[in-house]
Amino acid sequence: MKSMRLLTNCTVAAGVGGIIGWFARKNSELDNHEKHIDSFPLSKHLTKPGLPIFATVSAAVPITNNEDKDMGSKLSTNTSRISQIMKHGFPGLDNVRSFDDFVLSYDRRNRVAHWVFEHLTKERLSYNDKVDRSKCEFTADQSIHPFFRSENTDYKRSGYDRGHLAAAGNHKMEQTHMQQTFMLSNMAPQVGAGFNRDSWNRLEKYVRDLTKVYKDVYVCTGPLYLPKVEADGKKYVRYEVIGSNHVAVPTHFYKIVVGETADSKYEMQAFVMPNAVIGNDVPLQNFMVPPESVERAAGLLFFDKLSRSKLNKINGKSIKG
Repeated sequence: MKSMRLLTNCTVAAGVGGIIGWFARKNSELDNHEKHIDSFPLSKHLTKPGLPIFATVSAAVPITNNEDKDMGSKLSTNTSRISQIMKHGFPGLDNVRSFDDFVLSYDRRNRVAHWVFEHLTKERLSYNDKVDRSKCEFTADQSIHPFFRSENTDYKRSGYDRGHLAAAGNHKMEQTHMQQTFMLSNMAPQVGAGFNRDSWNRLEKYVRDLTKVYKDVYVCTGPLYLPKVEADGKKYVRYEVIGSNHVAVPTHFYKIVVGETADSKYEMQAFVMPNAVIGNDVPLQNFMVPPESVERAAGLLFFDKLSRSKLNKINGKSIKG
């Protein structure tokens, strides 16, 4: 009996020791992981996950020389631009990244953005001979941890285009602005012929043309993974993943657009398009949907700082008070 108690005590001690050892190893791994995350240079990307308005400014660091003054001015300009883009609210706050001319929220599980926000005006879309799309290259977003980012190799021979969410043609002010739209964090796998190069491109051009009607156009774009009734009568959400990083292929894409008139009136349009071949003869109006249906499907609230009572029209139809 005594030997049995001794054996039990030894087993418990070994188990406790094993647990303590496991926690020690995990703490060590966590320390290394945090060091790895902290190794990403802030000066290159200017943001970390979280609200970019605050992530780009540090009041604790004094400006001591001209180089620092230039950086401070750049950060201040960047912060001002982000505030302008996100004037009507963030749809969500998951892994927010701010670039010079657009803002996105990154989905680390699917390796595709939850949403991308842009602010367009007629002046910002003016032709600029110093900006050349052919000089842009698709680039992995180094600000995202290697575990969660997509790579160009994921798209190779996948059968899908690297489809822009923030359209390259929307960012003509500077070469760097357009180049940043080629970050893979701004990409999603899209059907090429018949969608990305055709009907989706038509929708992007349509949104740009709205700047001729409105003084300010705010655009939110993102992926959807919608359910489908299958042979057994049940609904399933099924989507393909590509590459070694398992980049999700969305079933659909959405665009929510708000235009502000010269007399500060607002009109909203919402589109959902399947990630499939669509004939060029199909009118874009066929893809208009109630904005709340997109919010339910995406799990996001769009333009939440803009009361729906302030909207004059939704999808071209007047809202009666």
